[in-house]
Amino acid sequence: MKLSELLRGLKYELLQGDAGTEIGKLEYDSRKVSEGDAFVCIKGYQTDGHKYAASAAEKGAKVIICQDMVELMSGVVYVRVEDARKALAVAASNFYGNPKDRLKLIGVTGTNGKTTSTFMIKSILEAAGFKTAIIGTIANYIGNRKLEAERTTPESLELHKLFKEMAEEGVEYCVMEVSSHSLYLDRVYGLEFSEGIFTNLTQDHLDFHETFENYYKAKLMLFQNSRNSVINLDSEYGARLMVDIKGRVTTYSAEKDADARGRNLRLHSRGVAFDLEYMGEVRQVKINIPGKYNVENALGSAAACLSEGISIDDVKLGLEKMLCVPGRCEIVNQGVNLGFDIIVDYAHTPDGLENILRTAREFTKGRLIAVFGCGGDRDRTKRPIMGRIGTDLSDLAIITSDNPRTEDPEAIIRDVLAGIEKDNYMVVENRHDAIKKSIEIAKAGDVIVIAGKGHEDYQILKSGKIHFDEREIVKEILEEGGY
Repeated sequence: MKLSELLRGLKYELLQGDAGTEIGKLEYDSRKVSEGDAFVCIKGYQTDGHKYAASAAEKGAKVIICQDMVELMSGVVYVRVEDARKALAVAASNFYGNPKDRLKLIGVTGTNGKTTSTFMIKSILEAAGFKTAIIGTIANYIGNRKLEAERTTPESLELHKLFKEMAEEGVEYCVMEVSSHSLYLDRVYGLEFSEGIFTNLTQDHLDFHETFENYYKAKLMLFQNSRNSVINLDSEYGARLMVDIKGRVTTYSAEKDADARGRNLRLHSRGVAFDLEYMGEVRQVKINIPGKYNVENALGSAAACLSEGISIDDVKLGLEKMLCVPGRCEIVNQGVNLGFDIIVDYAHTPDGLENILRTAREFTKGRLIAVFGCGGDRDRTKRPIMGRIGTDLSDLAIITSDNPRTEDPEAIIRDVLAGIEKDNYMVVENRHDAIKKSIEIAKAGDVIVIAGKGHEDYQILKSGKIHFDEREIVKEILEEGGY
């Protein structure tokens, strides 16, 4: 591909060389550069790509695309752009033949509910006959083919490569989790979403965004690039978005009058039944995940699909066909009748922990036992809040480690304990031992909620990443205990 074609749609200044230069591939990681490549200098969390411009050139890069000035080396083409992250997004789309234009994109953003919503939407669209892909936290899916995901929303270069694979395999809809990081860092720059869905907004990621207002404004960016915005009126930030968003809006609610309304909720331990109302039509729907907040996720998913012209009968069919979402209120008794239930859930925010514990309380006949911790190198202010929520809403809390990363697990636990006002807790730092303890003390009618990691099959320690799948661990403990 010629450099001029790669940069189509961008304003740029040619500092040295010829825009007709042929390039091999596009890279932003200098370690992956090979002979004939174009290297984009982007500024990351911990380092700046401009520092590696010379290294990329020495490895054979023919083109260096930079935002700040770098030393010019002979035989290399240098291009200066106003914003290197936006340039990477545009160039990546051009490099892969603009596959985004062959897909309908549905984006879901919010603190909680993104993953569940994407799985629900995929199930609905497939029930309506559309080949559908997912980009998200658990994994990326092209139809039923699963691809590993490194982050919730990939960097733009990887994102457009995925789009190309999807388009080539006949995908019609791509349903994406759109994180606040990806919006702020322009990973989704240049994309137009057919539907943008807002689930909720509660405390998270303040280590990155610094203020809640910044966090909100990052989320708002999705709806500035969506043809239709689908807003949860049950979230206090839904009303603010209704003012801040310009253009077409579809609302949903389990409590208020809305375009897509959920009524007559009947909650039980394996799911929820409710009446879905839309444009004068009503259908009784049964979803296979418990909790009122999952009714909200179902309503948001339904509203987006209904806005796309999917029939209410296909919406009902799709919601009812979806059996579970990995690591989201997932019962992991391993088919054994223990007399008590063991649930793993990804809840790692105050709101997420409150949601899963309130949901579990609705079907707990005995004691509710919560096993949770907080991640290291992340927002410290939420730790005492989660400590209070975990002990207030459970009968017994076992405070343990999560993904401590580079922090001392004991220091993280001390932060969690600072918010606790009750004495219904114990500390078991080792997460495996904490899970084992919860199972050992459980009695008939109890429910154990292991919160924080959900679908993750690893734990990140100071020494690095280790394999840690809580479903496997539960199975091992049950087998060792002779259950």
